[in-house]
Amino acid sequence: MNLKVKLFADGAEKAGMVEMYNNPIISGFTTNPTLMKKAGITDYKSFAKDILTIIKDKPISFEVFSDEFEEMERQALEIASWGRNVYVKIPITNTKAESSLELVERLSIAGVKINVTAMMTLQQVKDALPVLANSSGGYVSVFAGRIADAGIDPVPIMKSAVELLKDSKNIELIWASPRELFNVVQADSIGCHIITATNDILKKLPTLGKDLTQFSLETVKMFYNDAKSAGYTI
Repeated sequence: MNLKVKLFADGAEKAGMVEMYNNPIISGFTTNPTLMKKAGITDYKSFAKDILTIIKDKPISFEVFSDEFEEMERQALEIASWGRNVYVKIPITNTKAESSLELVERLSIAGVKINVTAMMTLQQVKDALPVLANSSGGYVSVFAGRIADAGIDPVPIMKSAVELLKDSKNIELIWASPRELFNVVQADSIGCHIITATNDILKKLPTLGKDLTQFSLETVKMFYNDAKSAGYTI
């Protein structure tokens, strides 16, 4: 299946990131503090700088982790200095629900490439676009998977977001937090620029377009072989 949507790998485990870096269909990378904590990373800067010795020529996003805008700005400028391929993830608000867009605009004017993250509404996308208008490049990350977790179909929202971005040549829409491989197909079908997914989802890409009768048979064989190797009896 020929995909137009760019595939980014979302994760924070070095081995998995290197594996995806060596896969030619992967165009970029995203991380976040939660994934880094899950991966057991204790030294944020050392981890990032180590990864950047390998991933030098594909975009990679690292997130600030302060809740105060002054410190957030300091962190963003530091992170941006680590590499020309680095995008800095700035959450749409801090934990007090205070908008970060004034900061995003300052950083964009300073030449920092920004990934505005944790967005889930069209209004948030609308508000973010003007402050990224003069940036050297930016992403808006809409967490479609979390929208779906709320029992809301994310596709109409993502389609509207694509439409909002149609005249923004320097800004790309990221379909974030996908829950299944079909989300890649959905993102591609609506013209979303990027989808970022964990390795377990990306590794299923070879099943796209698979004959369902053959897929059914392979599933039957898997159940049979697993029961046999486990030595089950009744």
